[in-house]
Amino acid sequence: MWTEYLNWALAEFSGYIAVDELYDGPFCVLSIVDNRTFRRLLYQVLDHAPDHTDITAFFHRFRMALRLRALVLRGVTSDGSPLYPEPLQAVFGNVPHQICEFHVIKELTKAILRAVAKVRKKLAERQPLAKRGRPSTPQAKRAARKRERLKQKIADLFEHRHLFVQHDLTFAQQRTLQRITRGLPQLRTLRDLMEEVYRLFDRRCRTDSALAKLAKLRQRVRRFKQVGKILNRLQSPNLDKALTFLDDKLLPSTSNAVERGNRRHRKMQKTIYCVRTQEHIHNRIALDMLRESQQDDRTVTIKTLHRERAKAG
Repeated sequence: MWTEYLNWALAEFSGYIAVDELYDGPFCVLSIVDNRTFRRLLYQVLDHAPDHTDITAFFHRFRMALRLRALVLRGVTSDGSPLYPEPLQAVFGNVPHQICEFHVIKELTKAILRAVAKVRKKLAERQPLAKRGRPSTPQAKRAARKRERLKQKIADLFEHRHLFVQHDLTFAQQRTLQRITRGLPQLRTLRDLMEEVYRLFDRRCRTDSALAKLAKLRQRVRRFKQVGKILNRLQSPNLDKALTFLDDKLLPSTSNAVERGNRRHRKMQKTIYCVRTQEHIHNRIALDMLRESQQDDRTVTIKTLHRERAKAG
């Protein structure tokens, strides 16, 4: 069955794969999925956390399957895990390795939101202390008004914090962002930095050009000391590798193909509580792969049945 399945899965092999690991209790599921046809190509269920030895052996199995069918690997997409770069280099050489764009941007948006939260915390510290009761003196009234303004500013920054990381803003959202950041130029700089990051992943650009823009962006962040320490994610080498796809139009920028299978597995585990041993997990994934390989035949059968029923009616 396994040979027949691989013949079917690799019959339309695109040359681009997505690889990921899924932790399920004490077990770990390694998966390789075609990143364009979304077909699972290989998997392995381990009873321990994987290391470079496990990943290397896993890649050797996949390379053997490709060699038997005279197929060539053109690109690999993974998340930012340190498990894959060295084994990939050892088994496949200098094959292009793309770090998932979604995972990189996710880390950067978290850093931006942490910077906004830090500004909110500083605003809360600036609130003047108030005595109990209604303010009676002019100084107390001014302090009460200032406290209310800061309280409203903090509430607005929390309510509209998504505007600092949202990809595209409408005209109304831009006006809202201008209003809530009035007097806080560092927050407007954060939004500008996020827009620069999104521009790096424009397919109309080449990798060398994007890396040059990234170098200028990193220099800008170093000069902006108020948020420079918070946005250390911009210095990560994963961001450089996340721009690899710009030189290959067919190389997917994300590992959604393998992540989708992982999400389906987690959903299954929530309802089928007996699938908790290594053997059961292995058999369940094999069953899903078998059903996937028979999907086209099932679709043809269902359409034929509906057509014949329509004629009979």
